[in-house]
Amino acid sequence: MIEIKSLTLSELKTALTELNQPAFRAKQVYTWLHRGVRSFEEMTDLPKTLREKLAAHYLLTAPVPVRRQESQLDGTIKYLWQLHDGCCVETVLMRYHHGNTVCISSEVGCAMGCVFCASTIGGLVRRLSPGEMLDEVMFTEQDSGQPVSNIVLMGIGEPLDNYDNVCRFLELVNSGEGRNIGMRHISLSTCGIVPRILELAESKLQLTLSVSLHAPDDETRSKIMPVNRRWPVDELLEACRIYYEKTNRRISFEYAMIRNVNDSPETAKLLLKKLRGLPAHVNLIPLNHVEESPFAPSERGTVLRFQKLLEDQGVACTVRRTLGSDIDASCGQLRKKYSKNPSL
Repeated sequence: MIEIKSLTLSELKTALTELNQPAFRAKQVYTWLHRGVRSFEEMTDLPKTLREKLAAHYLLTAPVPVRRQESQLDGTIKYLWQLHDGCCVETVLMRYHHGNTVCISSEVGCAMGCVFCASTIGGLVRRLSPGEMLDEVMFTEQDSGQPVSNIVLMGIGEPLDNYDNVCRFLELVNSGEGRNIGMRHISLSTCGIVPRILELAESKLQLTLSVSLHAPDDETRSKIMPVNRRWPVDELLEACRIYYEKTNRRISFEYAMIRNVNDSPETAKLLLKKLRGLPAHVNLIPLNHVEESPFAPSERGTVLRFQKLLEDQGVACTVRRTLGSDIDASCGQLRKKYSKNPSL
């Protein structure tokens, strides 16, 4: 059965024409879908016969909240959603002075194998559809009662491993007839799948590309991020240079600070050398504790010294504000903890 929410407005017009419906019905249905209805029966301005036809021909997804945790420290809300097939994904709503940001998952599980991340435990189960990613945005907004103005694809999964579905999601969420969230309000995080970065560069979308770098040398990065064995640091950074040249959008580099692994002054100096000439922003991330991981977060003083070394050489560098530290903050923890079947 076709998942209706993953259709563009143009495709929906074609689909309804095949059901012998007038063209204006497509806009009505599309509007309802992007309001976050849970059933075709909620589309009250459609004829009952059409609602019945839609229910017979199309799947309308609507996730169920299995777990909802709200931070008493900063109001961050973390959801564990159960999808129509029983699989579970996480979504996080973060509140900032400039508006609310929703961090969404793009896959159930992850195949990338980064050793410090809970999301990859159990591997990849399946990829999310465009409509399921859209659901994360809409139903988080609906449940929290908080309007969403920014989206980050930094939850469970590797977005560029689900490239076609992610691109369609971006088209849907950017649609003026739908959510109308501008590309400059969207960030996409990748561990470094070089061919897809180059493909994304050609599309010239004005989103923010965030690259999970975490180490400037191949020996260290390959130990903690298996993807580096396929696309080493220099090849990844060359793709980032091309991305900047094509889009004129500064790259954001995510850098998890891991004690005695990637946080030395010498490592900071090598990072400066590797980033020379590339307009970049480095986001230092205090490592979240994961039970299965042997790694520990860097000391606060070490993080600040690392930051100063970069800033003194003109590299924009911030330390990510820790949100939701009292609610299973690390990506993948909530799914692992509460899913009845760990493989889901």
